Amino acid sequence: MRLLSRAVQSAVGQREGSRRHFWGWLNAVFNRVDYERIKAVGPDRAAAEWLLRCGAKVRFQGFDRWQHDYNGLPTGPAGRHRIQAIDATESCIMYRGFDHLDGLKDVEEIKFNKCIYIEDACLERLSSIESLQESLNKMEVVSCGNVTDKGLVALHQLRNLERLFLSDLPGIRDRQTTVDRLQTALPRLDVSLDLD
Repeated sequence: MRLLSRAVQSAVGQREGSRRHFWGWLNAVFNRVDYERIKAVGPDRAAAEWLLRCGAKVRFQGFDRWQHDYNGLPTGPAGRHRIQAIDATESCIMYRGFDHLDGLKDVEEIKFNKCIYIEDACLERLSSIESLQESLNKMEVVSCGNVTDKGLVALHQLRNLERLFLSDLPGIRDRQTTVDRLQTALPRLDVSLDLD
């Protein structure tokens, strides 16, 4: 009986590992960048498609409501609808998809809440995009367990960032030094911390 119980537990454990591997693979597929698609429909439409495919939401300039339905994206010529805000709460966006953000010129707000694939490299990549350095002024990073001081310090490149909300980030080791470095580089930055 004990042998049968161990065999069942082993089979269940293998199946769970396979399921996790499958979802990780599928999320990587959702984050694949199609450069031809970006050329065909423009950076804002291609980025919106990527974000919605991964479970995020976008708000376009001139719209009050968030778009979360892939099939409900507004149509029109490339460049007609520009992304103003991104809410990536509980989405599967990951580093390999961040090339979709190149060319976005009007994003003012980004929320990374409970994003299991967001890590320091993502924040560094985001901060290196020149158009976002100019437009982004509000950001949230909440419950992203792979973010450390290194990723947050990289945000100093977002020269127009005015508000930053941080919460539930267990990877942050030296809160005050991190905040001081950001506020030294960005004097207008208002940082709200809730890291306990």
